[in-house]
Amino acid sequence: MTEEITEIVIPREEAVFWMDKNGRWHNKYGEFQNRRIREYFHRCIERDENGYYVTQQRGNVREKVYFPYEDTALFVVDVRKQDGIQLVLNTGRCIPLQPESLFVKDDSLYLEHDGERIKFNDRGLMKISEFLDFRGDRYFIRLDGRTVAIPERD
Repeated sequence: MTEEITEIVIPREEAVFWMDKNGRWHNKYGEFQNRRIREYFHRCIERDENGYYVTQQRGNVREKVYFPYEDTALFVVDVRKQDGIQLVLNTGRCIPLQPESLFVKDDSLYLEHDGERIKFNDRGLMKISEFLDFRGDRYFIRLDGRTVAIPERD
C-alpha cells in the first residue's frame, strides 16, 4: 500500500529565506555560507503557475516554499563548449545557447528560455565573454562564424 503524500505549502510572504539579484541565498542571519546548502537550494528550485519555489520531500511529507527573489530565480552559472554552447543553470539544468534569446538590461546579460528570464551570474558572464564583442554602445555575440547583435531592453 502506498502512503499518501502530505504537502505543506509556505507562501512567499512567510518564507524565511530569499535570493538576491546575484543569485545568492540569504536568511535573517545573512548570506548562506555553506556551499553545499547553497547548491542544494539551487537544485531544488522549481516553478509552477504561482511562481518559483524550493521543494523537498521527507518521508510522506513534501514541503514547498515559495521564496522572494530580487531579479530572477534562474542564473547561468557555467558555459560548456559541447554540441555548440551549453549553458548550465543554477538548478543544474543544461540548455543550448540560442543567441537570439540574449538581451542586456541594466548592464547585465540575460536570456529568455521557455518563458523564463535567466541572468548570467559573474562566473557565467566571464565564461561567455570570449564570445562577446562590444562596438561603441552595442553588444554582439560571435558564434559559428556569425555575429548576432544583442539588444538592450528597458
